[in-house]
Order: sequence, then C-alpha cells, then structure tokens
Amino acid sequence: MSLISQEVPAFDTRVPAYLQRLERAMDALLPPAGTDPDRLHQAMRYACDGGKHLRALMVYATGETLGVAPECLDPAACAVELIHAYSLVHDDLPGMDNDDLRRGRPTVHKAFDIATAILVGDALQTLAFEALANAGAIDAEQKVRMIRSLAHASGSLGMVGGQAVDMASENLTLNIGQLESLHARKTGALILVTCQLAGIAARAPEQVRHALDRYGRCIGLAFQIQDDVLDQIADTATLGKTAGKDQVQNKSTFPSLLGLEQAQHRANALFDEARDAARSISGDAEPLLWLADHIQQRDH
Repeated sequence: MSLISQEVPAFDTRVPAYLQRLERAMDALLPPAGTDPDRLHQAMRYACDGGKHLRALMVYATGETLGVAPECLDPAACAVELIHAYSLVHDDLPGMDNDDLRRGRPTVHKAFDIATAILVGDALQTLAFEALANAGAIDAEQKVRMIRSLAHASGSLGMVGGQAVDMASENLTLNIGQLESLHARKTGALILVTCQLAGIAARAPEQVRHALDRYGRCIGLAFQIQDDVLDQIADTATLGKTAGKDQVQNKSTFPSLLGLEQAQHRANALFDEARDAARSISGDAEPLLWLADHIQQRDH
C-alpha cells in the first residue's frame, strides 16, 4: 500500500477546506427552502444534506493535482454531488430499492412523500447541468465538454443504464465480466466523470486524460468490489441476521462470484493500478494517491 498518507503536508489537511467550499457552493446553488414551491425546495435541501461527498473530493483532488484553481472546480463538484443525490433519492423509491433509511434518517419519500421524492430527483438532476452552464470561471467550450461528459456518465449508457441492468439482474447469476460491466456504469461512471471534469477544467493533454480515465475506472470498480466485500463481512459478523441488500434481492456480487479473499485481492490490485496511473499523471500526485488510500482503508 502507498505510504503517501505519512507524507507532510498531506491532502487530508486540506479536505475540510474543500468540504466547506462545497457546502457554501451548494447552499448558494440550491433555492432557499422558503422559495415557492417551498416543500419541493425543502426536500431538495434535505436530499443533499449529509454524506461523505467523495465524488466532489475527487473533483478537487484531481484538479489540485493538475494545478486548477478551486473556483474553477466548484461547479463540477456541485454538479456531481447533485447527480449523486438525485440517484439516491430515486434508488430509494418503492419501485426501485424500497429503502426507508438513508444516512441514518428517513429517505426523502418517507420524510416527505413519493411524488415529492420523484420531483426532487428530477429537479436535482436538471440543477446539476444548470450549475455547469452558469459556471463563471470556465469558458463556453469547457462548459459544453463538461455538460456532455456528465450527461453521458449519468444517462442510459452510464449510471441509469447500470441501474436498469442491476434491476433486471435480480435472481440471475452474472459472470464476472457482466458484473464488472454493470458496476462500471452504475457506480463507476459517476466516479470516472469526476476525473474527466477536472481534466476539462485543466485543459489536460490527451496523455493525461487517458491516465485520468485509467485512475477513475480503477477507483470506481475497486470502490464497488470493496462495498460488496464490506457487506459480506458485515453479514458474516451478524451470522446472517442483517443480510445486505444485494443478498436479500438475490443479486450477484463480487464475493459470491470470486470468493471473499479473491474479491479483496482484486480490489487491492485495482487500487494499486489507480496509484500507478496517478503517478504517471504528475510527479506530485499526492491528492490522488491520498484519495486511493483513503477509500481503500474505509471499513463501512
């Protein structure tokens, strides 16, 4: 594992400032809760409250590695967080994953109602593209490229398509190639696009863009494998009393196909490959290296 987290100054000393930037930018972007229709705007803010903001941090980490000023990254960081928040609101709906809790509190459709939750997702999705279109620190050509990249990552060939395949895969046994393809869209596409958006802000050359894509793809797949592993470990620890969602819905997971140990090895190899890609981008890729370590070390 990389020892970058032991170097000084570490990127984690700057993480609180980046999260504060994101909070301020999101607060300015979201309509005030009292704005008509106030119930919708209250629910939009509720949906965006909380979370680790990993995808926004990836925008900032990539941008810092490439030497981009934070103000050029704020719209992209907000946009990916808005798309992610909308996807969670819709995933939680009764017609999808039917979850009652998200981040330790009632999901949007439980705290408000199903119709409001649907509209919240719609509104957050469109606001993401409005954030990019209105960005003042980047030029028109960069805006178009960012909007195109985020739309592709979010749509039927990206996140939404992955969710559709995931729902259609209940009670089916996928092979490892099919499972990787599914999660490259459902989870990986929105992680990959964080690197692409920062690369656009930096006007990165082709060689750097390829390395960013490699980093983003590796982190995205490793993240999902790690999720499956952590779910499996939690299920084992509770002796099956609290089965993970995928187990309940009878979906293929990386541990179910590879075995727990081999799934862990696969995730670790992908994290190592991501670090190799980061080092090829810059001689000072500490933010991306820290992020790979940070994600790899998570335990929930």
